[in-house]
Amino acid sequence: MKRVMATDDSWAGLILRVGLGVVMFPHGAQKMLGWFEGPGFDAAMAGFTTQMQLPTLLGALVIMAEFFGSLGLLVGAFARIAAFGITCVMLGAIALVHWQNGFFMNWGGKQPGEGFEYHLLAITIGVVIMIVGAGRWSVDRVMQGPRGRFRERTKHQSP
Repeated sequence: MKRVMATDDSWAGLILRVGLGVVMFPHGAQKMLGWFEGPGFDAAMAGFTTQMQLPTLLGALVIMAEFFGSLGLLVGAFARIAAFGITCVMLGAIALVHWQNGFFMNWGGKQPGEGFEYHLLAITIGVVIMIVGAGRWSVDRVMQGPRGRFRERTKHQSP
């Protein structure tokens, strides 16, 4: 767990994780809570399992990765795990939905759906977060202590 939460005090980790968290939160909140004119959990699950033919567990993991992953990124808690989940969701979105529409987003409304350029950017950011960690002002960083080492329990601390 120490390696998963290890991070430095960099601005890069902070900027990338907050940026990805802000972009992904509305998508997760649409599916989990029905916010931002989204379907809510039950309807999102029905879409994943019925229309897309995804297994129930996979549909639930997509929703949890987008919602809880974005929250984790925003506060910098388990940022590598959150970034991994979102990266997997974006890879799945490309493979199952967006690849057939090509690279470019549908800015001009001339193609049948959206391309995968947005997803590729999210994947790139997610991979960098998995490499560098949460960075400055993160729960992961606080858990390390002031010298960048994880706090160890001593005999005098209670469990």
